Amino acid sequence: MTFDEVTQRLRGFAAARAWEPYHTPKNLVMALSGEVGELTSLFQWLTPEESDAWREDPSLEAKVLDEIADVTLYLLQLADRLGVDLPAAAHAKIDRNELRFPPPA
Repeated sequence: MTFDEVTQRLRGFAAARAWEPYHTPKNLVMALSGEVGELTSLFQWLTPEESDAWREDPSLEAKVLDEIADVTLYLLQLADRLGVDLPAAAHAKIDRNELRFPPPA
């Protein structure tokens, strides 16, 4: 499934519930921030080794996957609402980072 297909599903989901008026850029950014906070909290007190082994705990794995999905969905909704081509923006940012941070010689 592509980002465009997921975005279409999200549009249909929101439309079926008449949620579009609530999906302002401000509200979507706030929701995205909250979901990032929930993802952060899952790793907050883990050691580096524990955080690398997150898939070994089925409960943690399920929570991490859910929070990553939530972050992704809100980011897609925000990009859609703002008219941002997310893959193009990501590629442009990587291009700028390649210039800012060249590999060591």
